Amino acid sequence: MGLAILLFVIFAGIEPAPLYGYSGDYPTLGDVRTYAFPLPGTTWVGCMNAVLNITFLWVPQILFPTFIAEMEKPQDFPKSLAVLAGISAFLFIVPPAIGFRYLGQYSTAPAFGSLGITSYKKASFAFVIVPTLVIGTIYANVSAKFLYFRIMRGSHHAHSNTVFGWGMWIATMAIIWFIAFIFAEVIPSMGDFLSLLGAAFDSFFGFIFFAVAYWQLNKGTGLFRGVGTAVMSVVHVFVLVVGLFLLGPGLYAAVTAIIADYSGSSASAFACKNVSI
Repeated sequence: MGLAILLFVIFAGIEPAPLYGYSGDYPTLGDVRTYAFPLPGTTWVGCMNAVLNITFLWVPQILFPTFIAEMEKPQDFPKSLAVLAGISAFLFIVPPAIGFRYLGQYSTAPAFGSLGITSYKKASFAFVIVPTLVIGTIYANVSAKFLYFRIMRGSHHAHSNTVFGWGMWIATMAIIWFIAFIFAEVIPSMGDFLSLLGAAFDSFFGFIFFAVAYWQLNKGTGLFRGVGTAVMSVVHVFVLVVGLFLLGPGLYAAVTAIIADYSGSSASAFACKNVSI
C-alpha cells in the first residue's frame, strides 16, 4: 500500500491534468482548484459523506482487543498504538493533501481513479490489490473469531483440531465473505460504502462504545469527583453525542447517497458491466 500511495502522489504531481471527477471529466469543471471549505452548492449529504469517509479511516478500534489478546506482552500495546497513531497521521494527512492539491474538485474515492493517464492509474492500483486482500482477510478473521467463539462457547471443539470445529470455522468465514460480497455488489460507490460503514459501525466502536465504557468504569466512584475526572466526563459526553450524530444523521446521509447513486448512471446491482481500467 505504501508503494501505491507513493506512486499516486508522484503521478498526480507529474501528469498534465486529472481525468475524472464525480461531477464531470476534466476540464468540464474548470481548472483544478483547491479549497479549505465546501464549495457553494455542496449538499448536506456530500458534506456528511466526506466526514464519514474520514471517520472510517481513523477508527480501527474494533480490531484492538483482538490484537491485544494475541500479543505476547499485552502491556506493550500502548507503544504499538503510539507508533500506529504517528504513521497513520502521516499517511492519512500528507498524501491526501498532496493529492488534493493536484486533483482538486476532480478527486474521487479512491483517489487513484482520478489520475488522467491510464498507465499511471494501473501502476497505482496494481499495488493496492494485495494490501486490500490482506485488510479484508484481517477484518474477516476478526469478525469470524468473534462469532465463532460466541457460537462455540463452552465446547471443546472451539480449541480442538476436530472436524466439527473446522467445519464451523469454515462456515462462519464463508458466511461473512458472502455477506461482504452482497454489500459490495449492492452499493455501487466505494465512497458511499465507506460512509455506510462509518455511520453504522464506526459511530459505535469509535465513539459510543468508549463513552459507555468510561461510564461503566467510573459510575461507582463518581464522574465528577475531581477536576480531571470532571473534564474527562465532559469529554466523553461530547464523544457520545458525536457518535449518536454519526449514527443518526450520518446513516441517513449514507443511505440517501446510495439511493442517489442508483438514480444516476450507476450500474444496477449484480450487473456484469465491465468496470476495469
